[in-house]
Amino acid sequence: MTVIVRELRPEVRADTEGFAHVRHQALPYILFTADSVAYDVTHAHPDAHYVPLVAEEDGEVIGTANVGMVHDSPEPGQGYINLYVHPERTRRGVGSLLVRAADEHLAAQGATKVFAWVLDEPGNRVFAERHGYRASRSAHFLRLDLVDGSLPPLQDLPPGVELRPGADFADDPRPLFTLDAETTSDEPSDVDYEFTDYEAWLEGTWRHPLFSPELTSIALVDGRPAAFSAARTDGGARYGTVMTGTARAFRGRGLAKLAKNDSLHRARAAGFTEAFTGNDTGNGPMLAINKWFGYEICATEVRFVRELG
Repeated sequence: MTVIVRELRPEVRADTEGFAHVRHQALPYILFTADSVAYDVTHAHPDAHYVPLVAEEDGEVIGTANVGMVHDSPEPGQGYINLYVHPERTRRGVGSLLVRAADEHLAAQGATKVFAWVLDEPGNRVFAERHGYRASRSAHFLRLDLVDGSLPPLQDLPPGVELRPGADFADDPRPLFTLDAETTSDEPSDVDYEFTDYEAWLEGTWRHPLFSPELTSIALVDGRPAAFSAARTDGGARYGTVMTGTARAFRGRGLAKLAKNDSLHRARAAGFTEAFTGNDTGNGPMLAINKWFGYEICATEVRFVRELG
């Protein structure tokens, strides 16, 4: 059988559904839908030069890759490729074909360094090393059962603190952008990020089809947003927190834990059965918080990096 690698067509439902299906099979810890795949392509920042690739066999999508440039970093020339093949179609050269196509695209955009997240399994690590990548930092995927598990009870709020859903900021979400930008810049990472483009944040975060302002929780101190837990849902029973953080001036007061607990309780009340999140293995404070909630590590991924030249 012949495998063809090409760019995903966001207007073709079979492409976006096939992409989402492969990702769900290979990476069930991150939420994807056909609509979110199409949205990511059509609303990508032009400087990202974002191209999703699919590997197709007899009309069926069996492999995928997200390829692009890290446009919101102060360091130029950084690219990325995140590649996943359907678990039942591995060891057939699909990954190598996707890597080759990704390298050509990134080289054309002037990339000098490429980052890739790889599930921490022996075969995946060997594949990455064979293609010139070296291992860097790692991160955990975590899962919480919202049906049979037990959440910590909701806590009394300290004086001056209130919790509000993100939907309350629909008329002016800029305070949440400011909070997200500050906390993201402090996240452990191989790549430095600078979120300065409010309109890009609105497109990529606030208006994203998976984002749930109703289940996102904001902790305010004396009326000022100080901590938050941002939620996504997939239209079914799966819920994920994609960022939880506290502004520097308010850290050490348990505000992020209050916000996340509020969001989790409301997600469970709304009928969601599984909660997912992810943490860098060096992010001890957030891993401790998630352990307190009852999250369990369900997989680990490793960040690999390759110099182009």
